[in-house]
Amino acid sequence: MCGRFAITLPTDAMARLFQARPANDLPPVPNYNVCPTNQVHVIRSVEGGRELVQNGWSFLPHWYKTVNSGPLLINARAETLAEKPAFRDACRHRRCLIPATGFYEWTKDAEGKRLPWYIHRRDGAPIAFAGIWQDWGQDEDRRPTCAIVTTAANRHLAQIHHRMPLILEAADWPLWLGEAGHGAARLMQPGGEEVLQFHRVGVEVNSNRASGPQLIEPIST
Repeated sequence: MCGRFAITLPTDAMARLFQARPANDLPPVPNYNVCPTNQVHVIRSVEGGRELVQNGWSFLPHWYKTVNSGPLLINARAETLAEKPAFRDACRHRRCLIPATGFYEWTKDAEGKRLPWYIHRRDGAPIAFAGIWQDWGQDEDRRPTCAIVTTAANRHLAQIHHRMPLILEAADWPLWLGEAGHGAARLMQPGGEEVLQFHRVGVEVNSNRASGPQLIEPIST
């Protein structure tokens, strides 16, 4: 799964990397502790190119009467994405990319204490999570929402968690965004074993109020 991540890439660099037109109202960066329901950067394919916009990180199905009508849908499992009523239409028509610098996962020690890990690309490049999005609400209350697609973890990441976000390489962005025809389903599998690396970080990040670059710094274990 993916329940917290960091984004440090400046907006202009993000727009260049994804060849997307940036909106005027985008979340501030850097943010070392992006939490569910926060506004996040999203790249969507639209007529005439790509756009870089902000979406709320918690997918809201159309049948939710309020934002709190059901569970927070921050992740969507790749294995059931095309069948789940909440996600199947977005799976076909509203796929997106969600940029990150890295993300967090937790293990527990013998006493049940939560131990955070920071996971990032081995090559130092930004991460592109596969996502889905949809607008929820009516008129002035209408808001864009999104979820990160997840898969079973590869062997490397399974050392700390059994799930992982679906991470897409640049060559696959057009297919996921629907710009290169059909066949995006073939992308929904664990990433390569050598793509990611991880290290322990301080327990400060266990709080969703924590902030600052120290959150991703390695600690001795």
